[in-house]
Amino acid sequence: MAHSTTQDRAAGAILGAFIGDALGLGPHWYYDLDELRRDYGDWITDYTSPRPGRYHEGMAAGQLSQAGLIMKMLLQSVVERGDYEEADFCRRMDEELFPRLDGTPMSGPGGYTSQSIREAWRRRVGQGLPWSLTGGHADTTEAIERSLVLAVRYAGEPHRLADAIARNTLLTQTDELIVSLTVAYGAVLGLLVQGEKLDAHLSGKLMRLVKSGDLPFHAVTTRQLEAPRRGEAEPSHTGRFASPDALLTPSYIARAAADPDIRIEPAWKVSLVYGMPCAAYHVLPAVYYLAARFHDDFESAVLHAINGGGQNEARAMLAGALVGAQCGLSGIPGRFLDGLEDAVELQQLARSLAAQLA
Repeated sequence: MAHSTTQDRAAGAILGAFIGDALGLGPHWYYDLDELRRDYGDWITDYTSPRPGRYHEGMAAGQLSQAGLIMKMLLQSVVERGDYEEADFCRRMDEELFPRLDGTPMSGPGGYTSQSIREAWRRRVGQGLPWSLTGGHADTTEAIERSLVLAVRYAGEPHRLADAIARNTLLTQTDELIVSLTVAYGAVLGLLVQGEKLDAHLSGKLMRLVKSGDLPFHAVTTRQLEAPRRGEAEPSHTGRFASPDALLTPSYIARAAADPDIRIEPAWKVSLVYGMPCAAYHVLPAVYYLAARFHDDFESAVLHAINGGGQNEARAMLAGALVGAQCGLSGIPGRFLDGLEDAVELQQLARSLAAQLA
């Protein structure tokens, strides 16, 4: 939206993520779409409660899952400290979350504990390891779901954004590809908060940050991915991550979303095109597609994310952040705020974070 400000976009990204998470609480992880339709009708339009025997059983419509609660925990830490202080976030995990877990999936705040958090709990609580050794090998999106707070906080400081997100990711997930994908998502979100759009040109802007040394991705090509000049040495800042492909993916998908000859109809079937499972390499392409196609239509983006089944909670959470950043908090329909539990507190936190942006 033309009238949105940086602060409005920052707050929109945070609330968009919370809304997406809460929308997914009820119909989470239905891989049989016929069963999803039987339980929730042909089109889910609002917050719903989980059915008995399903994930998040006992929770109520409009509440946050554990992913949303951990994101809120990081948000509170950054707002209160004014910066990302890893020790403070880890202390909160030690004191506020881990004592409420028992290492099993169907337990803990939010009704379900993900693989990466269970592994961190076992290493931290069960084995007494320091936080530097708690990361596991889950290939899922939990780190992206919480570290989007850092992407918003450091939207105008890409080097700090990449460093903070990488360090936060390693607390629970150590696979370098997952760290790379997580940092790349954060870099995309950071540019959207600054006012860019998720379109065919965004990756070029990200690559310029790679060339300047602000994003730690390796790249040897020049300009529009052209061959390096003969005899030219590699840049001195070769980057932490093996390739820049995680930064190139968003614009390729955005081009597909804008191409009239490439149609996914209805858009919720993007989950079938890119895959319904939880791995980041399934979730992120669908997220980028929905966020590019519905860049100014928050409701369509999150509802198509939810109605696609599978890992729809992460899909809606991450798409909600990207579209919320593009349309701003002012562009999010009020009914999604009305039905969100603790919406007033979450808006206050989001606006406080937005006020910290340089």
